[in-house]
Amino acid sequence: MNKQNTKVVAMGGGTGLSVLLSGLKHYTSNITAVVNVVDDGGSSGRLREDLGMLPPGDIRSCLVALANTETDLQRLFQYRFAEGELNGQSFGNLFLAAMNEVFGSFDIAVQKTANILAITGRVLPMTLEDVALVAELENNTTVQGESVIPDFVRMHQTSIRRVHMTHKDPRPLDATLEAIRDADLILLGPGSLYTSVMPNLLVGGIVEALQQAEAPVIYIGNVMTQSGETDGYTLGDHVRAIYRHTKQPFIDEVFYNTESIPNDIREHYYRIDQTVPVVLTEEDQAYFASLDIALHGGPFIEVKKNYIRHDSRALVGRLIESRTRIYKKP
Repeated sequence: MNKQNTKVVAMGGGTGLSVLLSGLKHYTSNITAVVNVVDDGGSSGRLREDLGMLPPGDIRSCLVALANTETDLQRLFQYRFAEGELNGQSFGNLFLAAMNEVFGSFDIAVQKTANILAITGRVLPMTLEDVALVAELENNTTVQGESVIPDFVRMHQTSIRRVHMTHKDPRPLDATLEAIRDADLILLGPGSLYTSVMPNLLVGGIVEALQQAEAPVIYIGNVMTQSGETDGYTLGDHVRAIYRHTKQPFIDEVFYNTESIPNDIREHYYRIDQTVPVVLTEEDQAYFASLDIALHGGPFIEVKKNYIRHDSRALVGRLIESRTRIYKKP
């Protein structure tokens, strides 16, 4: 199979998904990004409240990551106003809001914007229903809102037991289910476990589609724990949390970083919000082996200005380029 024809579905949200997409577009043109729409903070939250639209922030970031237009246009879509009534608003979010008003449909607004940015592949919202994220905590309280959950958890020194949507089984787009059926490769993550990755799995029919997919489903592990979400989590704990929610196994492989993190960077992350590198324990290895999940470690990070991100070229290169074949499940 020509790698440029490899059909990839990437699911998630936040910075993690957009970073992955920025590398993925150099290896294949057949990309379907399925992006969560539970954001209720910042610029997206304001537009959601004021206009009753779905939050555009993560969608915008993914569109820009896949864009093939001039750099100036991409910068414009990421530009954030710093003063006046528009303080904190992103131009790209406002553009999507205007397109939504003009065409009366969020998915059409996304498609039209994708055409303007000449993106590689396509970007789909995980659902068109107005959904919010609710977390049930170990202290037997609940809190609603993607933007407030981690802060609430930290403030009350508790942890997340499970998350669910305000609407039961919101429906995905038909195009998402078709993309999963036709995929050669399905990627889940990286990104915030409960607020970026998990929401996609709570959409009705998605887990069943992943189970039935012929393509391998690959979970990309986070490099660091996240304060208020995954404090103390190992790599195996992330997958255990996913399966607590889905009740069904569907992950075939897990990719994780093995490159050491400089001590000064580790100390910086711990000093800021007590986050530490996600580790793979012997217990995790036994857990993955019991589920027949293949493990792939590698140097998948880059450090810039004291900030750790996945090296999307290295990661995607390992995911696709080094694959001698795109296999189908037996």
